[in-house]
Amino acid sequence: MKNNSNLGILLKGIIKENPVLVLILGTCPTLATTTNVVGAFGMGIAALTVLVCSNMLISLLRKIIPETVRIPCYIVIIAGFVTIVEMIVHAYFPALYDMLGVYLALITVNCIILGRAEMFAGKNSVGKSALDGLGMGIGFTLALVAMSTVREVLGNASFAGIPIPFMEPFKIEIMTKAPGGMLVYGLLIALVFVITRGKAPLKKSFSCAGCPSAGHCTASGACNTEVKEEQAQ
Repeated sequence: MKNNSNLGILLKGIIKENPVLVLILGTCPTLATTTNVVGAFGMGIAALTVLVCSNMLISLLRKIIPETVRIPCYIVIIAGFVTIVEMIVHAYFPALYDMLGVYLALITVNCIILGRAEMFAGKNSVGKSALDGLGMGIGFTLALVAMSTVREVLGNASFAGIPIPFMEPFKIEIMTKAPGGMLVYGLLIALVFVITRGKAPLKKSFSCAGCPSAGHCTASGACNTEVKEEQAQ
């Protein structure tokens, strides 16, 4: 049962709770870094590394970090790992560093990473937090690579920078622009929605029960309806 539970934690981020295509998080880097496969894959691996490392450290320190300053502490931890990753990419992969530009540093404020720290790593063991970060990171990377493959092949007639001669006459250059990115993004979201219909636990994921601000909303009456619905269930 334990193995099944661990496997479920690992797999949920790939399709059922994919952070990009199901939870619709990290939209800015998704659209900005998916014009080519190399940049998208590099961004995905960088985010995956930060996710796993920050999840593990936050889980390890979850009983030490004061509740009142947990978010600033999480951000400092995440920023530390982002800095390390950025320095490694800059030193060993300068072309990728130039390709990703400011979006590499902006992993610090990527809502996927902070969201997993708040919703999972701060409440679970180190092992489970590592699996959660790995699963979400793989899901993020796969979404970026899928999106960038469509955009690069159709927009640049190439794959990972390698020209595809027979596609040259059929290039759709708008695919490398913002409108093309939004179109491909929307189509992939629709595809995943069809695949996961009735399976993705969206209502449960976004309920008041898991929200750190639920107490304030309940006091103001903003989410009393949903609270009553959850109690009724």
